[in-house]
Amino acid sequence: MNTQGNIRVIVLAAIVRPSDHALLVFRGYNSRKAQTFYRPLGGGVEFGETSQQALQREIQEELGVAVRPVRKLATLESIFVHEGAPGHEIVIVWLAEFTDPALYLEETLPYTEGGRQSVALWVIPSRLQAQGIPLYPSELTELLQGV
Repeated sequence: MNTQGNIRVIVLAAIVRPSDHALLVFRGYNSRKAQTFYRPLGGGVEFGETSQQALQREIQEELGVAVRPVRKLATLESIFVHEGAPGHEIVIVWLAEFTDPALYLEETLPYTEGGRQSVALWVIPSRLQAQGIPLYPSELTELLQGV
């Protein structure tokens, strides 16, 4: 999480399963809002690192697998409050694909972020939207149409 006064640059991997166009995400929870949300995997861009390099490093760190950046989908700005703390991020979203196509057959993939272990799972963005479940960044569902 980000501290007040700092803008964080992050990169997110929009990994889309070819068979059904599901998106690989992690499930988050905001206890202040009592709300579950979903977001693609990714993280901070380090000084001197391109967003492509950060994308590949973050997915390697979180999933232990390699991805190939396909194309940049968007650069977005996100100002938000999570768990009562304000955040401000510049979000670079890359369409990415696994270098190992067998990974698309897995229903969940174990991942580690910030020392926490969990599972990444596949969701259909339009279904989340229809159920009123947030997918962040909020522009992502529209960005993925036609991908």
